[in-house]
Amino acid sequence: MSKKKIIIVEDEPKIAQLLVDYLQREQFQVSVIEEGTHAVETVQAQQPDFLILDLMLPGKDGLTICKEVRQFSSLPIIMITAKVDEIDRLLGLELGADDYICKPFSPREVVARVKTIFRRVQQQPVKVNDNELKYRSVTLYLDRFQCEVNGCRIELTPVELRMLQALMSNPGRVLSRDNLMTVSYADDRIVSDRTIDSHVKNLRKKLSQDMKGQELIHSIYGVGYKIE
Repeated sequence: MSKKKIIIVEDEPKIAQLLVDYLQREQFQVSVIEEGTHAVETVQAQQPDFLILDLMLPGKDGLTICKEVRQFSSLPIIMITAKVDEIDRLLGLELGADDYICKPFSPREVVARVKTIFRRVQQQPVKVNDNELKYRSVTLYLDRFQCEVNGCRIELTPVELRMLQALMSNPGRVLSRDNLMTVSYADDRIVSDRTIDSHVKNLRKKLSQDMKGQELIHSIYGVGYKIE
C-alpha cells in the first residue's frame, strides 16, 4: 500500500519539522511549503491526500488558500492557528476546513486528528441512489421522508430529516448553525440558534433509542455540529 501524502504549509521551521518527524514515524509521506504564495499550485500539481495549513502565512494567508483549494478539491484540511477567537475558527470551518488546531499544540494530537479524519474519509456515506443515503447504522429514504436506524423506523419531522441529511452528507465536517438553518427550512425563514439546538437535541434523542448508546451527532463548542 502506498503511503498517504501530506503537505504542510507552515512558515515556522521548528513547528514544521516537528510535524514532519511525528507524521513520518506513522509512515506518512510529508513535504513542507514555507509560505503561501504558490501553495495552491503545489497542491494542484502534487495532489496530496491531506493538507495541514497554518492560518498566518507570508505571501497568501491560510484562509485564502483553503478557499481556493476547495474550488477544485475535497481533500481533508486541518488549519493551525495562533488565534483563539471563535470568528477565526468559524471562518476556517466555513471555508471548508475539516478541523483546526490552536498553537501551542501537541504533535501527537495533530497525528491523532489526521488519523481520525482519514478514518472518517474511508467511512463516507453510501449513496445507494438519489433517494437513499446510508451512514453507519442510519438509512434515509429521502423520497419517502423516512429514517431507519439498525432497520427500525424512526419518526422524524421534515426539518429533522433535512438536518440529518446535511450532516450525513458531510461526515466529520462541522456545519454551523447558519448552515443547518439554511438547509433545514425550505421557506428561508429566520430562526434562532436556540431553535437549531432544540432540533438537534430532539434528533439526538430519537436516534439514540436504536443506536445502543452510540453518539452520532457531536457538538463543536461555539461553532456547530458534525456527525462522526
